[in-house]
Amino acid sequence: MWKLYDISMDIHPAMRVWKDKDDKRPAFETVSSHAQGKTHETRLRLDAHTGTHVDAPLHMIAGGATIDAIPLEKWMGPARVLDLTGVRDSIGRAELEPHAPQRGEWILLKTRNSFAEGGSFDYGFVFLNAEAAAYLKEAGVRGVGIDALGVERDQPGYPTHRTLLAAGILIAEGLYLKDVPAGSYWLVIAPLRLIGVEAAPARAFLIGAGEGNGR
Repeated sequence: MWKLYDISMDIHPAMRVWKDKDDKRPAFETVSSHAQGKTHETRLRLDAHTGTHVDAPLHMIAGGATIDAIPLEKWMGPARVLDLTGVRDSIGRAELEPHAPQRGEWILLKTRNSFAEGGSFDYGFVFLNAEAAAYLKEAGVRGVGIDALGVERDQPGYPTHRTLLAAGILIAEGLYLKDVPAGSYWLVIAPLRLIGVEAAPARAFLIGAGEGNGR
């Protein structure tokens, strides 16, 4: 038997957004309703980096590839969820080495971020530092995912993003990993097929051993 874990954030106007900025907050507008004797229709306003989303090289690299240029099959493959909930500040090489990241796999970082309560942004979220990014580049991983809205914070020049994206390592941010045990899975991420932009909201899920479905 297998178990499905939905690791996508809920999208709604009161959700957690980057630095609590109002211009990052989703907006839902009812433009037609049954009360008007019409069908119910909603207009959405979403930032490309809303909730669970993926970054393309263009996000940090001038002239870099856009989301639509990345083949869909790149967004799926073997993945491991690493339990790093004991890390207080940043994830470095020392935290990753015991897990021996393998070439071609996705590494998903489950941290204390997964247990943050409420919709407010945590300015002290756990992130992946530049040293760890260089190590994952050496290891040849396919992609990196984290349970924060950003894979790094407060690093001048964005070295984590730049190291990963320049090496062709994909980035998924805003994963929901609270209820996912550490271990090996098959990962599927389905970014919206947006043309010419640097990021896209996505639905993401893990398939692993077990019975029934997770959130």
